[in-house]
Amino acid sequence: MTDDTPDFGPGARTDESVLDEPDVFDSPPRTSAADVSEPPHPVNWNLLTAHELEQEWLALNRWVDWLRHTYGLPASVIPPFWHHHPELVWELSALHLHWLCAYDAEQNGSAPSGWHRDFADTRNRLRDWVAASGTRLDRDRPTRQTVWPGENPAPPVEDIIFANRDEEFVEWVQVDVRRRQQAEDEFYAHIDRDTGEVRD
Repeated sequence: MTDDTPDFGPGARTDESVLDEPDVFDSPPRTSAADVSEPPHPVNWNLLTAHELEQEWLALNRWVDWLRHTYGLPASVIPPFWHHHPELVWELSALHLHWLCAYDAEQNGSAPSGWHRDFADTRNRLRDWVAASGTRLDRDRPTRQTVWPGENPAPPVEDIIFANRDEEFVEWVQVDVRRRQQAEDEFYAHIDRDTGEVRD
């Protein structure tokens, strides 16, 4: 008697018999902070170096893609251009961290149930953020900002149509990483190499 069970393990051969769709047994990628042997830690997007920023963007993007496929989430919960909206980035990043902690091997058995309970609350917040931002399945626009008295008027908000989400995401990350690298370079340019102190 032979075992004809397909091999879904690491290094398994892929051919036409293996579907392109995500398999229910596929696990989400454990990348970036999750790859190291230390416990998952919060991601403060404001304090990441350029290298860390790139790694976290790629890790979060892979996890969000796994999440939307696994749970069949519509664009009203996770739109394709979520990365343009800080409110969605921070919310999804927190959910990702919560997931990493809940499914950590050292965690107790009830943690995944707690994650799913919190995931239900998060989906409601995501719907609110998406509705407020105005981002859609095939187009995006900056989140409208309320101008307080004395502030300059906000620029006009116009929809931008994107033909290829993945290509746009790569370009977005490259620009964001370059911007962060420039800020780092400018900061270190004011550091005295001999004393380590900030120069005027």
